[in-house]
Amino acid sequence: MRVRELVAGEVVWVAPEATLRQAAEVMVSAEVGSVAVAVDGALEGILTERDILRAVAGVADFDVDSASTWMTEYPESFTPEMEVDDAADWMLATGFRHLPLVDGGEVLGVISIKDVLWALTDEKR
Repeated sequence: MRVRELVAGEVVWVAPEATLRQAAEVMVSAEVGSVAVAVDGALEGILTERDILRAVAGVADFDVDSASTWMTEYPESFTPEMEVDDAADWMLATGFRHLPLVDGGEVLGVISIKDVLWALTDEKR
């Protein structure tokens, strides 16, 4: 199975200048664990639940600090043709829980370790 099959819905975005509170509100309302951070449609970074947790521990001001301050800049991204097994191996090796899928500069989606786990368990059934 290819990771393309795991992309569901639309990419959830915030601007780099969005505050941490705004980004967290977007994540909660969309029920996702990460948001893509973009400028003119180009992926600049990814802000995840872990980044929000680091910000809390780092005593960030959620109404002032921006997403760009706490995001992972220019995250590794993969093509939608990547095999799910390869995505799982990469996620385990790096410790990242979210994987942006990019095709020709267009962000198609962000898959999570949970998506990968579901796909792997479905394949075994």
